[in-house]
Amino acid sequence: MSFVEYGETIKDGDTAIVFLGHESMFPVKVQHGTVTQTKYGVIRHSTDLIGKKYGSKVTCSKGGWVFILHPTPELWTMNLPHRTQILYSTDISIITMMLELKPGSIVCESGTGSGSLSHALIRTVAPTGHLYTVEFHQQRAEKAQEEFREHGVEHLVTVTNQDVCKNGFGVSNIADAVFLDIPSPWEAIGHAKSALKAEGGRICSFSPCIEQVQRTCLAMEEYGFTEINTLEILLRVYNVRTISLQIPDLGKAAEDNSSTGFDSSDPSHQGSPCANLQQGTVQFKSGVPLREVVGHTGYLTFATKS
Repeated sequence: MSFVEYGETIKDGDTAIVFLGHESMFPVKVQHGTVTQTKYGVIRHSTDLIGKKYGSKVTCSKGGWVFILHPTPELWTMNLPHRTQILYSTDISIITMMLELKPGSIVCESGTGSGSLSHALIRTVAPTGHLYTVEFHQQRAEKAQEEFREHGVEHLVTVTNQDVCKNGFGVSNIADAVFLDIPSPWEAIGHAKSALKAEGGRICSFSPCIEQVQRTCLAMEEYGFTEINTLEILLRVYNVRTISLQIPDLGKAAEDNSSTGFDSSDPSHQGSPCANLQQGTVQFKSGVPLREVVGHTGYLTFATKS
């Protein structure tokens, strides 16, 4: 199993996603002799998982069933254990595009955090690219390294435990892109410039506060970065629902219906809007935004090394 290469069957030691529904799923490490409890009953790894194909429908001990999915960066972002606040697919998608990443790209990242963005970057630059990720916190760096090894991507990433603002990324003049998600990104702009290739490398800084953005932009200008721009991504989700609206009183609606020979008792007309005239309402499908919408996550500042 690898996050960048699809495997047909579930093996001992794999990380799999147990899918109970669109709003209910969780990761599990497959181990021989282990069981996993769900609201539908027990899943026995030895008999229910190992050797089965990914995507299989597995029946639990209480008679309910779940799907076992192959892990992807998108599914991992939704289910990973949070060690820090993470980036979600909305921001990750624009970051990978604006940094102009592709297979073979060299990327530097700080900080690693829970590895949400890291997995997406690795999948994007695979199979010939590489990610150099720096994490200040030792335990988080060690846990990230362990996860990369378990997920079969350790050959595509180098994890370093150090302060990027003082010691940089440990590489020079090779990166196609640099990403910063640290409290004081302006202190790391000089090291980011040193890590980037001679000309044309891209940089992105993620900050939740506009004051951080202002200081970062000033530092970028000081170090000669160009095409500096800041944006914010907001996601608005719609649900399709049946809406009932009252029919307006147009005066002669009943007379018009009788003049056209409309028979409300005819079964063929029962599904038409006119059939609901006596009730005074009409139903139709409409897109309705959620009552709670995800708001501000952070500002993304992009620039180019000239």
